[in-house]
Amino acid sequence: MIRDEELLQQLVATVTRFVQQRLVPAEQAVAEQGRIPEDIIAEMKALGLFGMTIPEAYGGLGLTMEEEIHVAFAMGGTSPVFRSLIGTNNGIGSAAIVFDGSPAQKERYLPRFASGEWIGCFCLTEPDAGSDAASLTTTARREGEVYVLNGTKRYITNGPIADTYTVLARTEPDIKGARGISAFIVEKGTPGISLGPVDRKMGQAGSMTCDVIFTDCPVPAANLIGLPGQGFITAMKVLERGRLHIAGLSVGIAERLLQDALHYAMTRRQFGVPIAEHQLIQAMLADSKTEAYAARCMVLETARRRDAGEELATEAAACKLFATEMVGRVADRAVQIHGGAGYVADYAVERFYRDVRLLRLYEGTSQIQQLIIARNMIREAG
Repeated sequence: MIRDEELLQQLVATVTRFVQQRLVPAEQAVAEQGRIPEDIIAEMKALGLFGMTIPEAYGGLGLTMEEEIHVAFAMGGTSPVFRSLIGTNNGIGSAAIVFDGSPAQKERYLPRFASGEWIGCFCLTEPDAGSDAASLTTTARREGEVYVLNGTKRYITNGPIADTYTVLARTEPDIKGARGISAFIVEKGTPGISLGPVDRKMGQAGSMTCDVIFTDCPVPAANLIGLPGQGFITAMKVLERGRLHIAGLSVGIAERLLQDALHYAMTRRQFGVPIAEHQLIQAMLADSKTEAYAARCMVLETARRRDAGEELATEAAACKLFATEMVGRVADRAVQIHGGAGYVADYAVERFYRDVRLLRLYEGTSQIQQLIIARNMIREAG
């Protein structure tokens, strides 16, 4: 659903210019230094990028799902590190509060997320619980007006710089599985929070992750999101939207990779002609264009249907599965088209090849998406 076509076009054009003029030139430096410069972060705040999906009543842009996807396409034109910084405020770091938070929670946290004053993060994965999220062992024990949290969360995006942690913890330890899991807002500086070292990753240098450890960490009962024992339901709503967003980002990255590969193929000469004239190069370009276009269409269609109020867990999983696998294939072809140049860091495709590998893992692995799709099909048929 696009509320105002002209305003959306202006927003996308503004984001596209920012990507091309400010973010693309900074990509390599961010990868080498492992951080985003403060002046770029300030510009992202000024553009409202930290609050794109947060309701306008709380200082955000209140984008619909379809509008968000168009912005994700544009953000895909540069290193995913930049999107990762704003992504938690727009998605998993704030969505639980947007969906199920109390009025007081929304008033306290959402304006700060929207402005970029605070960075949020989402603490679900644990050392022994990730894809099997229902098996998490972090506990939250009620003691009067507080819950006492104990447990370790792993691979937490923006964990090293977060001001708030949305934590999934088991409030009913005797209940196995998804029931008995609750969601909490934990603020930075609360006693009992400690951080592990920043993870060294294959790619996406500049997007920081780490372990977040809770040791007898007291959290006010007022910071419980929604009802006790309903945290897993909230988490699934958060992840459904997040999966569509990641699918849209994957399309944008694939289109950037295809643009770079096409430019290289038209300027690099072998056997007396640009390599773009060789049919096997053309086949890789054509396959990449076709797959990226197919992913773009399915993501937009699913976003429109979600805005219309349809339940689309299966379709969101299908989008995430197809688009993230697609961008991996496009990245591989882009490296192949570049030949030896694609294997050295002088060209962006080498970095993108490593960066996009993560997209098939977080917000639910490709294999988890396959299980969701198949199990939903079986349940609906039965």
